[in-house]
Amino acid sequence: MSSMRKLSLFIALASASASTVILAETNLNLDELVVTGTRSETSLMDLAGNTGKVHQEDIDLLNADHIEETLLRIPGVNLQRGNGVEMTIALRSPVLTGPGAGGAFLFMEDGIALRSAAFGNNNGLSEAHFEQAGGIEVIRGPGSALYGSNAVHGLVNVLTRAPSDELERKIDFTTGSDDLYKVRSSVSNTVGAHAYRFSFSGVDDGGWRDESGLGQQKMTLRHDYFADNGDSLKTVLSAFNVNQETAGFIKSSDEKAYKDGSLNKTNPDPDAYRDWWSVRLSTRWDHETANGNTLSITPYVRSNGMEFRQHYLPSRAIEENEHQSVGVQAAYYIDLDAGHTVIFGTDVEYTDGSLKETQERASYTFFGKNRQQGVHFDYDVDAITIAPYVHAEWQLAEKWRATTGLRFEHVNYRYRNNIADGTGMADGSDCFAGPATECLYNRPADRDDTFNDWSPKLGLVYRLAETHSVFANLSRGHRAPQTTDLYRLQNQQAVGDLDSEQADSLEIGIRGDIQQISYEVSVFYMKKKNFFFRDSAGLNVSDGKTKHKGIEASIAIPLGDQFDIAASYTHAKHEYDFDNASSGVESGNDVDTAPKNISNIRLGWNFKANSRAELEWSHIGKYYLDPSNTHEYEGHDLVNLRVNTQVTNNVAIHGQIKNLLDEEYADRADFAFGDYRFFPGRDRHYEMGVSYSF
Repeated sequence: MSSMRKLSLFIALASASASTVILAETNLNLDELVVTGTRSETSLMDLAGNTGKVHQEDIDLLNADHIEETLLRIPGVNLQRGNGVEMTIALRSPVLTGPGAGGAFLFMEDGIALRSAAFGNNNGLSEAHFEQAGGIEVIRGPGSALYGSNAVHGLVNVLTRAPSDELERKIDFTTGSDDLYKVRSSVSNTVGAHAYRFSFSGVDDGGWRDESGLGQQKMTLRHDYFADNGDSLKTVLSAFNVNQETAGFIKSSDEKAYKDGSLNKTNPDPDAYRDWWSVRLSTRWDHETANGNTLSITPYVRSNGMEFRQHYLPSRAIEENEHQSVGVQAAYYIDLDAGHTVIFGTDVEYTDGSLKETQERASYTFFGKNRQQGVHFDYDVDAITIAPYVHAEWQLAEKWRATTGLRFEHVNYRYRNNIADGTGMADGSDCFAGPATECLYNRPADRDDTFNDWSPKLGLVYRLAETHSVFANLSRGHRAPQTTDLYRLQNQQAVGDLDSEQADSLEIGIRGDIQQISYEVSVFYMKKKNFFFRDSAGLNVSDGKTKHKGIEASIAIPLGDQFDIAASYTHAKHEYDFDNASSGVESGNDVDTAPKNISNIRLGWNFKANSRAELEWSHIGKYYLDPSNTHEYEGHDLVNLRVNTQVTNNVAIHGQIKNLLDEEYADRADFAFGDYRFFPGRDRHYEMGVSYSF
């Protein structure tokens, strides 16, 4: 079928008459309850800090291929897509890449980290079943003493969808450009004291670039049990698998090579791939004690495995990593007189992990660095985390409420190297470049490392009126170094020359509702030290300092009975606060990949009873591509159109046109190893689908 015929069919489907369809939320729901800030339900108006949320109705409307499409609705958030499920993320930060980036953000499902804090990954959010989530909550910046390592710049909590009160069965099929096929199915019911939901999502994508297809499967099984004595248990089993052919960067001396139609669909790395799986199981038990307080205990296990080619590095090595964890979260909730609340808790986790990195290509020297064929790293790490905390909320006066918190986190690593120590070859022989030289990769000898960190928090909320509040939040986020930070070293790094990354943040904001117009505005200032990153020459920097400041705003406005508009906006400046000549860093330079302006505007039209169309405009401002601020990306604007409508009681249809104006842009841009590198943005494409409930 020709492209024009497909487009005509899509428009016809989108214009069909409707009877019922889930209506997307258009306001900020300031009277709703959120769970991430305190690990229990809390009124958003009483929260001392920010929490952005994407609701279940929005998730269903979006039918997103990538979580980037969902989270860009929240101010202070920026995601750059790589190929397939790959991504880099920013929360009140530049888009972070390379070593250390995977540990700057905490990714969770129902309050439990998707991965061990010691084994973070830039792409970690891909494991979350966001396609069928009950909601997604995001805290920008350090948000709570209840969460420790990796919540430096913020956290994302994907909430599993609750079971239905009555029998619900639904299956949804979607097809799209470039041989895209998706299926979503769900079965749910409540029978007596038992409630369950089984959800599945599958993708078979041919890929719009050469040799860039993927297959992905996600499954979530949730069971809720409500005992006669008031106890409740929530058990969640999640599984994820992806097999991906990866299209790498296009490289060029041309700063606008991503606009070259003959280049942007090519794949310079046809042998790149990513195979990745994970399984998680948890049970949360809530028990009300005789004095009316609540004891909550959540044991969990997780297992992750990944193999991929490092197509973005000159060595193009293959990395194999995996880890298995067992842990428990325990908390005791005390409700005191006069509206005071205290939570005492402890998180304990043990992880057994490993990493192996192997270069297939022949040994060579590039940019003055000797990269040897064979095994670069092969090690095992046992990680133990013990983290007690206290969180308290105090009703100081009728309109004043304070939040205080303190967390202590003890992290111990037991590292064991499985190949020769030092900077020679894996078998212990001299580096291939000669006995007086070093290879790039530095393997420490067996060692144990321990990190102890404190995370305090102080927050205040003042109720201006019933539907307006002002808040202030002073908090600290930290992360112990990742195992890759500590043990996958380069020859210019000293073993053990790393401290925990730490960020101190001050935030002031206001939220409210004026005649159904909901709004939230916050300003922030944050300083970070011990920032660990890889510069544009491929060198690791372990003692960086940065400053971050900005303003974030969101608003939702009804426009009569049928129309509404919602918007989010971020203006922020992220800059280096130290000098490093080898990296081109000067204090005051903008951190690379940090657009100052980001916005998202959505115009909604409820064109028939319970039917919705949405036109979305997303703006990414210009940003620098290197620490020296000598190369720049101009930014871009994308427009998307989506429609959902129900044609019978059981059948609904939906469709989307993405990049409606066919903008030429880059999902991700940087400058490294002497070249501009781009993940080119996709041209105009469509999706259409049908769902059946029975």
